[in-house]
Amino acid sequence: MRTARIKIAAEEGTAVYHCMTRTVNGERVIDDPAKEILRRQLWLTAEFCGVEILTYAILSNHFHVLVRVPQKVAPPDAELLRRYKLLHPKPTKYQAERLSVIEEQLASGGPEGEAWRRRQLALMGDVSAFMKLLKQRFAIWFNKAHQRYGTLFAERFKSVLVENQTNALRTMALYIDLNPVRAGLVADPKDYRFCGYGEAIAGHKTARAGLCRLHGGDWRRAHAVHRIGLFGTGSAPRSRGATIDPAAFAKVLREKGRLPLTDVLRCRVRYFTDAAVLGSEAFVATQLAAYRRRHGTRERTAPRPLAPIADWGGLMALRGLRKTPFG
Repeated sequence: MRTARIKIAAEEGTAVYHCMTRTVNGERVIDDPAKEILRRQLWLTAEFCGVEILTYAILSNHFHVLVRVPQKVAPPDAELLRRYKLLHPKPTKYQAERLSVIEEQLASGGPEGEAWRRRQLALMGDVSAFMKLLKQRFAIWFNKAHQRYGTLFAERFKSVLVENQTNALRTMALYIDLNPVRAGLVADPKDYRFCGYGEAIAGHKTARAGLCRLHGGDWRRAHAVHRIGLFGTGSAPRSRGATIDPAAFAKVLREKGRLPLTDVLRCRVRYFTDAAVLGSEAFVATQLAAYRRRHGTRERTAPRPLAPIADWGGLMALRGLRKTPFG
């Protein structure tokens, strides 16, 4: 159900997805040198596929990425060749010769050139193709570097379709950037090299552009707004990890209490990985209606409000979570 619904949304225009994937058995095998390779490949693969990274976080056994996928448009041959060269920055002799052949085939307008063009376009403007290519390329490097073979990542990646509006995108981006804080690695994500916010603070222009798109305006304004979202009005770092212990959090849930959103985002929130669709009630209802029209299913569900433990700004989810949404 999730895959079909996401494809419908992508066909209607620009779509935003939160994607998350884990290593096999959750093994903590991605050390800092490997994180650096994955970080570089993340940006490179995004440029090749024509998608935009809004933010991301890479940890030792999984990674998150918030990616904006524009409506699919076929770029000209010169752009296809430029993107192809991105994936082969140091081509072998065979790859260099192959590229010369491809250029000749495209120039001649023959069937071989058209077939190559279709293969490249199939990898662009699609979140599934982006994640598949990224995971394949990193797994090939990782296996070669560590003299291993076999699968590195477990199963298909999880994805949530996020409404392309300010509140939904900001909340999801804050949750992703707080991953190293939840993991107890740093007290402030600006000190973590392998997340979108940390890289933006370090001056990476494309990372800064992603946060500017989230919040609007220039980098100074986007940084200030994002900082307040991470830490509250004080904008000051707190201790590493969650600011509320599991027992106290469970008590608040039982007593139907409320917490500041900045505290809740420091806990694991399954809505952000398992909700299938996240956004306003109208957005979730629209995606659900599109799925029903395509597959002829009965009305079995409706947009679900998030647990009232915080002020979510009207966010709703498609998928109801049988277990606790936090943990």
